Amino acid sequence: MNILNHHPDTADQLPKPAFTLREAAGSVGDFGTILPIVFGVALVSDMNISHILFFFAFWFIISGFYYRLPVPIEPMKAVGAVVISGSLTHDIIAASGIIIGIFFLLAGMMRWMEALKRYIPQNVIRGVQAGLALLLLRSAFGFATGDIIPFAAATLVIGLFWVGAKYTRVPDISALIVVFGGVGAGILITGMPEFAIPALPAFFLPSPEVFFPAFTDLVLPQVPLTITNAILATSLLTLDLFRHEIKPDRLSATIGVMNLVSVPFGGFPMCHGAGGMAGQYRFGARTGGANIIAGIILLAFAIFFASAGVLSIIPTGIFGALLLFVAIELGIHATKTDSLAVTGIMAVISFVGSITLAFVIGMILAWGRIWYQRRNGSETDADKSRAAEDETEK
Repeated sequence: MNILNHHPDTADQLPKPAFTLREAAGSVGDFGTILPIVFGVALVSDMNISHILFFFAFWFIISGFYYRLPVPIEPMKAVGAVVISGSLTHDIIAASGIIIGIFFLLAGMMRWMEALKRYIPQNVIRGVQAGLALLLLRSAFGFATGDIIPFAAATLVIGLFWVGAKYTRVPDISALIVVFGGVGAGILITGMPEFAIPALPAFFLPSPEVFFPAFTDLVLPQVPLTITNAILATSLLTLDLFRHEIKPDRLSATIGVMNLVSVPFGGFPMCHGAGGMAGQYRFGARTGGANIIAGIILLAFAIFFASAGVLSIIPTGIFGALLLFVAIELGIHATKTDSLAVTGIMAVISFVGSITLAFVIGMILAWGRIWYQRRNGSETDADKSRAAEDETEK
């Protein structure tokens, strides 16, 4: 069975893509997450920012027509955080995207998602999020060093929009403002960079020896985060917001296809995201039209940033401010844990060691905790969660 073909959850009665002001406002609802990670990766690695943005644009448009709902396309946060903190090269990033693409395509086709979620305790996922938050914080302040005035100015702008978006219906377009503000400031200081026609993406297959470090350094910490946030949480949120569930295995399959098609041609590993969907919905997105509009905007970005000189004229303090708020957002989600001990230990290990080591130790600690609770006859958090799911299904 081809899971990407017509499926019971495709619901022909879903609205066709709309192109209204409300959809346009919602289209940028997730840019505050996308742009900081994408620009941060391009700044420290040898990846082409124009190609990265092009594939995000392409899949935003495809998902808008395919799902008919504002299902966001996001950079994989664990991969992004490790790349930014460790300045990894394109070949390792591409290898991780290929491995991830194969895994999630198979998982979707074989319908593994519902089974997998039972084996990754919630506090482990929160630990991964907390570790990522600390790594991004370190990178944010690294970018701000020696560039404190742009950092402070951008932080003020983003902070004002962040508070305004929380208590009003004003879209958070702070990422757009600070990025283009940084471009404008750079042009005033250094002059206009030369215009460049975007180069066509070229096929690239990583050498075999980089697949193992890609697996240990990038894939292991990313997979549990993608399963829980990009797939299971997004599926549940579609039901909450639109009274229409996109099945987890279908989301898994599209993640697999996106990465296998894009990464070998210079795209960055990407996924969906519950936080991004919530952001788009809050600012007005109700149909796939918001995704199509977002894709058009990102396509314009891809053309605008075709010249490497454009990226280099933006003050690094601005990237630091953008990453700071991504770190804060991740940190807030990490506090929703059922075990501060497991999550906190994982965060510390991630910061001083690696996310992969933290994930392994976190799984041992979490399952040890579950074993101890069951041995003493107490109901575990996992048992409570399953009981609640069973009651919901009834």
